[in-house]
Amino acid sequence: MDRSSRFFALAWGHASHIMGHMMILFYLAGGVLFLASVAAHLYVRLRLRPGEDSDLDDYYHEFEDQHPGYARYTRWLQITLAGAAIGILLLFLGTVF
Repeated sequence: MDRSSRFFALAWGHASHIMGHMMILFYLAGGVLFLASVAAHLYVRLRLRPGEDSDLDDYYHEFEDQHPGYARYTRWLQITLAGAAIGILLLFLGTVF
């Protein structure tokens, strides 16, 4: 066995060990982020939505984003959906590696 094949065999063994740890890290981070985002999304849907007694119906649909309660609601919906998407992406990367 020549010197270059021994070097690459050593490097490959070390790289596979690092990739195993990265896979676990991706699974943990992606799973936690996905579950936290789904829980936060449900909370936003149930608690932050402007209620029946809000004056949102007095606004025209073009100006709903200027209503402070509705703007906060839509901003948090976007944040939680983005978090869930990133969590799924991390889970996918953990599967690929």
